[in-house]
Amino acid sequence: MAAHENSVRLDGQGTWRGIRMMLPLAAFTVAFGLAFGVASVHRGLADWEAMLMSLFVFAAPSQFAALELWPAPVPLLPLAAITLAIHTRHMLMSAALYPWLEPLPRRKQFAMVILLTDSNWAMALGEYHRGERNLGILLGGGIALWSAWVIGTALGLAFGGGITEPERFGLDVIMLCFLLMIVVGSHPRAIMVLPWLAAATSALFAYWWLPPYLHVLVGALTGGLVAVLLPKQWFGADAS
Repeated sequence: MAAHENSVRLDGQGTWRGIRMMLPLAAFTVAFGLAFGVASVHRGLADWEAMLMSLFVFAAPSQFAALELWPAPVPLLPLAAITLAIHTRHMLMSAALYPWLEPLPRRKQFAMVILLTDSNWAMALGEYHRGERNLGILLGGGIALWSAWVIGTALGLAFGGGITEPERFGLDVIMLCFLLMIVVGSHPRAIMVLPWLAAATSALFAYWWLPPYLHVLVGALTGGLVAVLLPKQWFGADAS
């Protein structure tokens, strides 16, 4: 354990590397932030409300979901429940990073995941499995995406006639394609197809039959449960 702890580090060089690695996706994140800014204007949010949401919430799915529930008075409990359902996957994502974060004091562990997103999580975890131990990769990627999201929101608020339907330009699948590239590029074992398939199937049925946004929670929990129940020895042999 001592050798592992000594190998974990956090410095400016690693953080800057994480920023550079995430810049291509950050450019598209500006467009998503712009769409949120425009949608906020159309929903009647004040500019300061939308900016504070992007600055401190920094969660695109939850922010767009909040807009759907925004008419006054804001239904706080349904809004909190939907936000929790959408981002339950972050518990699993954080757990996957724990072997890397474990040597840090608890306060630093929490600080490192404040800017956690699907994209910088996937990039950092892939780098970790390839031997990287500089946590700046995770932090820098989060800084790049957070900055792009805030800048995009400001642009959307300033130019209210910006991109109102990002799906027309394929922007809604950019992050999905990026995550798929990360997963495939990390040479996953074939056995991981089982939890992925379980997560995708359950999420699809939940999308059809359950209230909005619960499919994210159902897919994450089902995939995680299947992965936990698989015999440990199956992961010992490389089936890829």
